[in-house]
Amino acid sequence: MAEAFGDELFSVFEEDAAAAASGTKKSKASPDEGARRPGKRVEEKPSVPATIVKPKREVEIDSTENVILGKKPKLEDVLSEDVNLIDLMPQVKVQSVETVEGCTHEVALPANEEFTGLKPRTGKAAKEYPFILDAFQREAILCVDNNQSVLVSAHTSAGKTVCAEYAIALALREKQRVIFTSPIKALSNQKYREMYEEFQDVGLMTGDVTINPTASCLVMTTEILRSMLYRGSEVMREVAWVIFDEIHYMRDTERGVVWEETIILLPDNVHYVFLSATIPNARQFAEWICHLHKQPCHVIYTDYRPTPLQHYIFPAGGDGLHLVVDENGDFREDNFNTAMQVLRDAGDLAKGDQKGRKGGTKGPSNVFKIVKMIMERNFQPVIIFSFSKKDCEAYALQMTKLDFNTDEEKKMVEEVFNNAIDCLSDEDKKLPQVEHVLPLLKRGIGIHHGGLLPILKETIEILFSEGLIKALFATETFAMGINMPARTVLFTSASKFDGKDFRWISSGEYIQMSGRAGRRGMDDRGIVILMVDEKMSPTIGKQLLKGSADPLNSAFHLTYNMVLNLLRVEEINPEYMLEKSFYQFQHYRTIPEIVETISSVRLYIPKDLRPIDNRQSVLKSVQIAMDIKVAKRELKKARTVLQMDELKCRKRVLRRLGFATSSDVIEMKGRVACEISSADELLLTEMMFNGLFNDLSAEQATALLSCFVFQENSSEMPKLTEQLAGPLRQMQETECKLAGHKIVSIETEID
Repeated sequence: MAEAFGDELFSVFEEDAAAAASGTKKSKASPDEGARRPGKRVEEKPSVPATIVKPKREVEIDSTENVILGKKPKLEDVLSEDVNLIDLMPQVKVQSVETVEGCTHEVALPANEEFTGLKPRTGKAAKEYPFILDAFQREAILCVDNNQSVLVSAHTSAGKTVCAEYAIALALREKQRVIFTSPIKALSNQKYREMYEEFQDVGLMTGDVTINPTASCLVMTTEILRSMLYRGSEVMREVAWVIFDEIHYMRDTERGVVWEETIILLPDNVHYVFLSATIPNARQFAEWICHLHKQPCHVIYTDYRPTPLQHYIFPAGGDGLHLVVDENGDFREDNFNTAMQVLRDAGDLAKGDQKGRKGGTKGPSNVFKIVKMIMERNFQPVIIFSFSKKDCEAYALQMTKLDFNTDEEKKMVEEVFNNAIDCLSDEDKKLPQVEHVLPLLKRGIGIHHGGLLPILKETIEILFSEGLIKALFATETFAMGINMPARTVLFTSASKFDGKDFRWISSGEYIQMSGRAGRRGMDDRGIVILMVDEKMSPTIGKQLLKGSADPLNSAFHLTYNMVLNLLRVEEINPEYMLEKSFYQFQHYRTIPEIVETISSVRLYIPKDLRPIDNRQSVLKSVQIAMDIKVAKRELKKARTVLQMDELKCRKRVLRRLGFATSSDVIEMKGRVACEISSADELLLTEMMFNGLFNDLSAEQATALLSCFVFQENSSEMPKLTEQLAGPLRQMQETECKLAGHKIVSIETEID
């Protein structure tokens, strides 16, 4: 029967498994059979040419109706000896730890170690708190007291910083060095102010500012820490603890790879405190840390939110709010449908308006209406989130008729602002953003986005934390860990442009930003208002408002800067980085599932093919065989180190351009490119070595370099000056040459 359909149908089992039917008779082995690799199919030659060749695998008759092909292959048999699950799979086990109600506690530890339990503290605590700690805080502090790494996953404003502060206090007491990293400069600035007030022996390193770099506790951005590791900084020899704030930022498409690089480069003797918003796969991340650094990593997880939230929808064109999720977390579908009906009745407000997504000309007036209502009901302070810098400023300017500060508060704002900008030059003090922001600040209105001068952002953060700003218009980066909760959060839109197209904001993004509502110990509940100017189904609405947090998936990708830095460092190579990445770890985790899929397959071949049902079952078997082939390809992909081909291509490009030698020794060009991490390192290096900047003034060079920074779409196209036309053309020609080298490298790899 096998021959009737061709042996290819059954080869899915024979390629990797030698499992045969229990009644199968073994053909006479060829003389060199013992020298062949076990598990490979052996083509047998008939001893007599006239003899009919037997099928390659005999079958076992189970009944008069059906013929069963062999036994179920075992999991190990399917993989054969060239796939060893024990060697491939991370040798990590996870164990639950008994804890009090209110949080869950698990620990990932090497498979050959036994968890003996955490020892209670015997001496004095490294830091005392004037309030009763929550269950998850007590569990995390116990891990730190036992010198074991911990991931704390909890809602925004739940009090995760307590765990970080305790680790810092413990390190300082033990005369050890500790590093606190954050994803953005604004958060680093805020944490520095808080830590300095608490511990004094604190420094700050953000790239913009460096304060006391020899301090025992250093607050820095993750990029700075990565740079220190690549350079082999002496500071790292003394570090005992590294705290990663907002570790869920590791899934960011552009910058997330920096977190993976940093964690891989850190030495095994360092202990970690990871602070994260709620992530569903926190255990998987802890397993990776354990696998990578051969040390236990605890996971403390809680869904507890100190201040419950009420979620409202404001439909464009409407005149009121609709409660759609109450403080108990119940979704009120009837209220949601009422809000959508109001939106339909109001008509398409964006019709005829090219900007569309802001809800037409009535968009800003709706924001004005809601902010005014918030102030009248004493629901301030409020954070108004917009998804572009331009909208941030436009909405803030709509508030010029409103004034939220008293005369005394106005004087305080002016005094703080003037003290802050004293460090600016007279020329910088005349910049439009400096001159225009003070009148708004005096009225209690602030703007916060990446386009502001660092000193202005820091001043606005201080004013907001002191209660002198009642309405803050911000982009979503403000929600990235800055500990500045408000009573109310307002979303000006339910959709955003993600660089490719407009989409609904994800439930994870909504959770992150809405978590800023509700101040612990000050508000009995937080208020979240979502402005909707497009029809939304109840399913989408429920998913957005009540959906689970986004999982922490790796965004690892190779960059030329990474490859060059790894080639420059002697202790590590690019291949090691690929193999140890969280990206690779997550792919390894798919192996057992694929193996189980392959090993559980059965093919039942009917003895009589005349009935149509029997013929259809054979066709189904053919499809199953094809599915197995696909699964085996996935298995092969999961077993190999991903992105290795891309690494070879990038190395080839670097050699062709003279950034590295054929033996991977970094040349002068390569050393320059290593220092460039915020733009196209290859193009900028080529421009410098070609002398493109030699004849340009500082202003002209800045204008040319602005091509490398994409802020957001602009309706106005800047006019190209005569002096810059030549350099711009040279830059474009250089980029074309680089692109040519990259294409040739890819084609060489394909050949």
